[in-house]
Amino acid sequence: MSGFWGHGGPYEEWVEFLRRWAGFEPVDPARLPAIEAEAYDGATVARLATHLTAALDTRLQAWADTLVRAVDAATDEFSAGRELAQARTGLRSIRDLAGHHGLPERLRERLTEVVDRQIPELQAQLERLLEEAAREEPEARWVEERRRTLRDNALTAVLAQPSATAPPPGGADAWSYDPAAAPRRRVLRD
Repeated sequence: MSGFWGHGGPYEEWVEFLRRWAGFEPVDPARLPAIEAEAYDGATVARLATHLTAALDTRLQAWADTLVRAVDAATDEFSAGRELAQARTGLRSIRDLAGHHGLPERLRERLTEVVDRQIPELQAQLERLLEEAAREEPEARWVEERRRTLRDNALTAVLAQPSATAPPPGGADAWSYDPAAAPRRRVLRD
């Protein structure tokens, strides 16, 4: 640990990153230093785990809330499918942080397991919401179409992809977005 006036080292950098990441500020997880578990006492690693869990929970909850609103607002199945497919980018960024290579292996594995258990539950929650809507409107044709859209664009597809620190820039999913992230502005010049 550093002195009173010194920099807090990797722990401080992670805590600051997590605060900003949970607040949807633009941050780069690739710049995070490695945390060596043996360099810190158990209480410090436990505090880091608490910070990580809180940040992951904040992002996951915001992601889920935003996705539910976006899918509810979709006027057709193409739009709903697009929202589901693009929302997987947000899930990937959450999984990537949980499995960040700079975290101690045991912590990384535990956090990834926690996030990975949440994803099927999120898929099931969307299907339960649809079942509730079907009970309110049993004759609605759109319910079966939406059910098919939910299953064809399953959030659980993210689980088949390996976790990485960050998605590759300009990669296959560069067109996708994180629905919980702050909207980006595009400036067009004359």
